[in-house]
Amino acid sequence: MIRVKLTSVLVDDQQKAKVFYTEKLGFALKRDIPFGNGASWLTVTAADEPDGTELLLEPVHGVAEAVTFQKALFAAGIPITAFGVDDIHAEYARLTLLGVEFRGSPTKPASGPTTVALNDTCGNYIQLFQIDEAS
Repeated sequence: MIRVKLTSVLVDDQQKAKVFYTEKLGFALKRDIPFGNGASWLTVTAADEPDGTELLLEPVHGVAEAVTFQKALFAAGIPITAFGVDDIHAEYARLTLLGVEFRGSPTKPASGPTTVALNDTCGNYIQLFQIDEAS
């Protein structure tokens, strides 16, 4: 059986990403293993699931194609990934108080989840979503 155990987000600065993803978003640091050239195998997990899926904060430096891809998504306003939340309005309020920049406020389309996108300060928009019973 195939399972998602690791996924990644491209970041333009791993140390800045580590601070943002742990101190702002509330993830827990799982691994920070240096592997040369100033980069690390840097992963975080949901704070309440330390053995859950790991998110690799993957550096883009030195890979021109990754930099181009990341910048193109950001310029187009397209989130690089999405994270589920239990209460999107509470997370929006909490993160706003921490100074996180959002692209608008949470919106609920006629069908589908309630969503809002935030700037992770590392070159990406991240979408938060809440699946409602009616979605």
